[in-house]
Amino acid sequence: MVDPTLAEMGKNLNEAMKMLEDSQRKAEEENEKKYARKDIPGPLQGSGQDMVSILQLVQNLMHGEEEEEASQAYRLQNVGEQGHMALLGHSLAAYISVLDRERLRKLTTRILSDTTLWLCRLFRYENGSAYYHEDDREGLLKICRLVIHTRYEDYTIEGFNVLYTKQPVIYISSAARTGLGQALCNQLGLPLSCMCRVPCNTMFGSQHQMDVALLDRVIKDDVESGKLPLLLVANAGTPGAGHTDKLGRLKELCEQYNMWLHVEGVNLATLALGYVSSSVLAATKCDSMTLTLGSWLGLPAVPAVTLYRHEDPSLSLAAGLTSSQPVEKLRALPLWLSLQYLGHDGIVERIKHASQLVRSSLLVEDELSSPVVVFNQQLQEVMLCMCPNCAVSLQLGEQLAQLVPASGVDVVELEDEGTCVRFSPLMTSAVLGTEIQDVDQLVDCLKMKIPVLTSTLQLREEFEQEVRRTVGLLYIEDLSWPGLGVVRYNYHSDGKNDGKQEKELEKINMELLKKLNELESDLTFSLGPEFGGQKNCVYIGMVTEDLDVSELVETIAATGREIEENSRLLENMTEVVRKGIQEAQLQLQKANEERLLEEGLLRQIPVVGSVLNWFSPFQASPKGRTFNLTAGSLESTESTYVSKAQGTGTTPPPTPTSTLAKQRLPGQKIFKRSLRSSDAFSETSSVSHCDDLEKMDQRPPTLSPGQEQGPLETETPEEQKEVAQATKADTEDIQSDKSPRDCMKVEEQESQR
Repeated sequence: MVDPTLAEMGKNLNEAMKMLEDSQRKAEEENEKKYARKDIPGPLQGSGQDMVSILQLVQNLMHGEEEEEASQAYRLQNVGEQGHMALLGHSLAAYISVLDRERLRKLTTRILSDTTLWLCRLFRYENGSAYYHEDDREGLLKICRLVIHTRYEDYTIEGFNVLYTKQPVIYISSAARTGLGQALCNQLGLPLSCMCRVPCNTMFGSQHQMDVALLDRVIKDDVESGKLPLLLVANAGTPGAGHTDKLGRLKELCEQYNMWLHVEGVNLATLALGYVSSSVLAATKCDSMTLTLGSWLGLPAVPAVTLYRHEDPSLSLAAGLTSSQPVEKLRALPLWLSLQYLGHDGIVERIKHASQLVRSSLLVEDELSSPVVVFNQQLQEVMLCMCPNCAVSLQLGEQLAQLVPASGVDVVELEDEGTCVRFSPLMTSAVLGTEIQDVDQLVDCLKMKIPVLTSTLQLREEFEQEVRRTVGLLYIEDLSWPGLGVVRYNYHSDGKNDGKQEKELEKINMELLKKLNELESDLTFSLGPEFGGQKNCVYIGMVTEDLDVSELVETIAATGREIEENSRLLENMTEVVRKGIQEAQLQLQKANEERLLEEGLLRQIPVVGSVLNWFSPFQASPKGRTFNLTAGSLESTESTYVSKAQGTGTTPPPTPTSTLAKQRLPGQKIFKRSLRSSDAFSETSSVSHCDDLEKMDQRPPTLSPGQEQGPLETETPEEQKEVAQATKADTEDIQSDKSPRDCMKVEEQESQR
């Protein structure tokens, strides 16, 4: 019989998970919830709320406050039944904690012993104990305390005073996760001098493996200086590249100096498989190891586990690895439920599936047992992801994550290789549900992205050189930009102040960006990133290998000059027009004075002037002024009154064209090199031209207009003789010309030149 309380708990959990995982919401409802008044924090309601309302509020907080990325929504949809078991474990732990003390002790002991036994057998770690912890670094911290209690017998009584005589030293690899050594020192209360970072190989072996020979010399030096080598942290799968240290040799070295060997890393998951590489299998002989089963198996909110071997339970209790409180032992309950739900075959199948995803993605690294793939561009394999430019790798990683969200790719920074795109399915496939087709899609995306990426990196130097050689352009070095480069058109200030010059510079470059985007090209021009970008610049995106860099730079410079000239013309036009108006007013005033002198004083008297004009009209030509915008000068309107038409003035000069303007083939876009197509076009033109010459050589001589082949009846004999002589001369000129073959040779030489 099932406990009614447990049945009700399971039912409520299923209902809650269905409600939280339901992503089918209308856009109108989401917008209303986003700004609903009930979401504003306020006092607690006196009557309380039901479970459905509270879960609805939780869902609004998860999805309604901000737009979640597709990858995060996909992650929530793949919790699965095994995830429900893990979440049920947390609810059961709260319920079990209210049992009576004796029943609680028996239940927690059973849960802890079963889970520890299963894990030790599953990962080939015989006679081990287990410590369950939320933070994956907490297990190593407890191990350090255990080793301190073991090596310093009076540490329990005298505390840190015993450390003065012999300073403890903890050795970690330089390829370890960032901040691990500092976190250990902070939690243990030790100075940073107690932490020694061991370099990786530089001459022989993998560059991500710890240098064992160098470590041996460092330990000898520390022993000779009176220090106490305490613990060595090795990697079975480095956080960045997934490499495994030489655990066998490191174990021998630790036994030689009586040191504790702790191993961590993603490759420890492969211990559950039927075939395990010898390098990873050596981890079963270490003194302790940390397992992160949550990410390996896709189990949410399950603790990490540190397996260790130690014979003194009292020291384990003093170090915090064991607890006398039954409630502390309930940490293993979610893992206990999930392991039973998956079973041995289910656990092995998940880890095996992740390893197969790695092998199906064409491994580039030399360790075939590593479930982490770092695609290296220098090795020229199918999947090329490592780039010397950090910004390019970051953009590539973001694009791949958006195109194939189920792949779980991310960007890592390696000490020697630089920025790389990493694919680690063992850490993500169980949660994201990665399948073989997702890896195939990832490969296809890489095949599509890598040629563009490589072309961009190869043409960046040429683009920089062309910009620096071009007058009027300034190359801006922005390491955070993944595209071809950044360019700025320099504005010639002509003695203007800085404020006005800055505005003019911004205006010209904004107009330049607008003009470039109007061109029919495959390039992208923008203002750069929203934050951290350079001001008043044009950012050019990714390019292909057929880009004509010189034409691109010349077009940018020519467009910028045109915009600057138009800006200056418009700026000077105001001043020219103002001066022209003033000059026109002065000339018109002078013309009025001259007219008064010519007409006389009597004509200005109202009545007398009218009578005088009737008897003796005064004929005066109108003298107006017209302003020529092209010449920028005043002109008289006398010619206009005479011709009864407005003059056109001086014809403006034609607009200069770019020196790199060239004839394009049909369908060829701007900034594209024509490769062999242009050669074929030139050869075709030469042959067709020579064919025309052959036809000309075969047809009768051409006569001038009005002439006929026969003699005209109206022509005199002398005129007929002159026509015959002219026809004969024309025929001799054509026959003395070069042959069609010679014409073809000349045309070929001209095309080659």
